[in-house]
Amino acid sequence: MGSGMRAALGWLLAGGGGAPVMPASAAGPSAIAALDRELAAVVEDGRRPLSGLSVLAIRDGKVVYERQFGLRRVATAEPVTAATLFRIASISKMATTLGLMRLVEEGRLDLDADAGPHLGFPLRNPHFPQRAVTLRHLLTHTSSLRDDAGYFWGADTRLADVFAPGGAMWASGAGPGGYFSYSNLNWGVIGTLMERVTGERFDRLMKRLLLAPLGLRGGYNTAEFTAEEVANTATLYRKRGTDTETWDPSGPWIAQADDFGAKPPAAPPGLARYAVGGNGTLFSPTGGLRISAADLGGIMLMLMNKGEHEGKRILKPETIALMFSEQWTHKEGNGDTLRGLYHGWGLGAQRFIDTPGRGNRLVQGGGFGAAGHLGEAYGLVSTFAVDLDRRNGLVSLIGGLGTDPELYPGQYSALVRSEELILTALYRRAVLGRAD
Repeated sequence: MGSGMRAALGWLLAGGGGAPVMPASAAGPSAIAALDRELAAVVEDGRRPLSGLSVLAIRDGKVVYERQFGLRRVATAEPVTAATLFRIASISKMATTLGLMRLVEEGRLDLDADAGPHLGFPLRNPHFPQRAVTLRHLLTHTSSLRDDAGYFWGADTRLADVFAPGGAMWASGAGPGGYFSYSNLNWGVIGTLMERVTGERFDRLMKRLLLAPLGLRGGYNTAEFTAEEVANTATLYRKRGTDTETWDPSGPWIAQADDFGAKPPAAPPGLARYAVGGNGTLFSPTGGLRISAADLGGIMLMLMNKGEHEGKRILKPETIALMFSEQWTHKEGNGDTLRGLYHGWGLGAQRFIDTPGRGNRLVQGGGFGAAGHLGEAYGLVSTFAVDLDRRNGLVSLIGGLGTDPELYPGQYSALVRSEELILTALYRRAVLGRAD
């Protein structure tokens, strides 16, 4: 890294990424200053650096803190700003679910009906052929689908043909509804089903159902971004090559995804001949949404406001209550917690159970029971966590990890330690207003 880049990064870490939003009623200047220092220290940790960070905290239904650190594009020393869009990985599943639930409200879909007829082919586990797979099963990771045979395909592949051989993507030991196992393929099926029901291409459908009504930028297809959106999309980094598992925290940042400073975004190959409803995985309903922390905050406020945004109804209160209510809770033998990460699930949303020793506690010492989603891909680590009852929430988007997350695990949860430090600092300083 050259001296000019080091200077730029130092300025950002010292607070050049934009002024925080913090009313006096939430916390005093000492808490603000302490939070700035703590977050900057996490980003600039020489042994475990982060390429960039954008965070937001909501207290009692109001945004009380927004801050950015580091770079969205390292080669040109472009900072993370409030406008920066990140590929948020699996938080995209929750956003996709919000769009899906609008179709459920319209009566176009039934959570407990066989999903196969909507897809145009039978969706049955060949080991349990008498059990229908429903949307509720897909949304709660209890469909018995697995990712072993893949979970995304190109424009020339029809999902019907992928499923035709039968067994490779299905669990043999547990049928639909019987066992929780996190599977990205569920959302490829959901995206395809949404296309077939509406006749609209998934990326454009999600703009209509969610992004446009909330006034949000970004989306699931970077080829249709404006020039401004492309310029503000963060490159995702690791200090690790794309084809090696060797990390070097003292080495250069290596682009992993969305390196639009080097090459502009392109449409998925074969998109011009794509038949809508054939294969929704093309737009990654499971992980492909690019959006800013600020706009995720807009989604969070809509949820807190019982489905309303600026006086406009997006979702019904009962829909939101259902989506974030308990649908699956881990008990011995009923699911795979993925080393303690998953203990409770709603519809397309994780439930973070704030109990010692359970593995998915969000903040050190507890006190923040929430729901939402996590994401991790290409160096990005993301968190969307909302307490709808107390109207508090946290958003954290890390643009790149400088060290192997397996070597820097959480101390009280299954999160990466950097993520623990960020969420705990945000909760203590911005939500609780603590300066000590």
